[in-house]
Amino acid sequence: MRTTIPVRLGERSYDVLVGPGVRASLAEVVRRLGAKRAAVVSARPAEWVPDTGVETLLLPARDGEQDKRLSTVEALCGEFARFGLTRSDVVVSCGGGTTTDVAGLAAALYHRGVAVVHLPTSLLAQVDASVGGKTAVNLPDGKNLAGAYWQPSAVLCDTDYLSTLPRREMLNGLGEIARCHFIGAPDLRGLPLAEQIAASVTLKASIVERDERDTGLRHILNYGHTLGHALEIATDFALRHGEAVAIGTVFAGRLAGALGRIDQSRVDEHLAVVRHYGLPAALPADVDPAVLVRQMHRDKKAITGLGFVLDGPEGAELVSDVPAEVVTRVLDRMPRESLENLAGTSAIPVAATDAATA
Repeated sequence: MRTTIPVRLGERSYDVLVGPGVRASLAEVVRRLGAKRAAVVSARPAEWVPDTGVETLLLPARDGEQDKRLSTVEALCGEFARFGLTRSDVVVSCGGGTTTDVAGLAAALYHRGVAVVHLPTSLLAQVDASVGGKTAVNLPDGKNLAGAYWQPSAVLCDTDYLSTLPRREMLNGLGEIARCHFIGAPDLRGLPLAEQIAASVTLKASIVERDERDTGLRHILNYGHTLGHALEIATDFALRHGEAVAIGTVFAGRLAGALGRIDQSRVDEHLAVVRHYGLPAALPADVDPAVLVRQMHRDKKAITGLGFVLDGPEGAELVSDVPAEVVTRVLDRMPRESLENLAGTSAIPVAATDAATA
């Protein structure tokens, strides 16, 4: 079954297609755009990239934080120029979250904006990175600090790609699905994976439509991300994004409880949801909370102090100026496990993996 989810942004509107085989729609999308050339940035084998229908330059890429930097974007733009890509042509990304972000930012900057189409091949990229128009790379000082808003012209979430993913990469995406439970999604536990993807994208589309530039409501998409990003950096990315977000989600529940925003049953629900998806829920044993607090001060939401998206009586919202001593106390009370145990050794529920080919 295929699902089409519109992202309604006026002249920047586009569709997200979810289902098996949807990558075959690429040539039609390119034709509709009127492009004469396509630059395909792919972290996957050439046979994974469908025909674009036009003259195509295939540029190899690598997924992973090591290539999520400005030098990669500069190199891509140089290749676009040598190929003769014009403003009326198209960039296509084919890969995980890093490839989606880097290719999207290169498209946003080259000629001040070239159309981009995303073919996300990881669960993480399908439920999050490919939708919403945020493109960014890392700086030595933090995650996603240099970027731009550049909406794609289409997103093709082909679930056939997911059948080849290793279990740890499935965990990476399930971390983003788990956090949806606390920002307005229905309970997705037990649903086929394709339905979980479609529900996550539908939720994100509805939020992006109301706050494209992250000035208010869109902050809730960062649920669990403030600590998550700090954990990624503190572990030198030994923890993957979704794993770190899962731990950040459990922490967000504990912090909301400590601030009196939710009761203990709701705090416990955070842990139950994260554990259902087979995700880690404890802090790495050798990470200093003071290091995490310093890193969280660099978060984009931390304008005058520590800021977190937290659950509360009116649902999730951005809470500013959270006292550092409260954050430190909650971190100190978090359970600890070795990094080796946290980094992808949990078992993914069978129900989650079965649907990859649905």
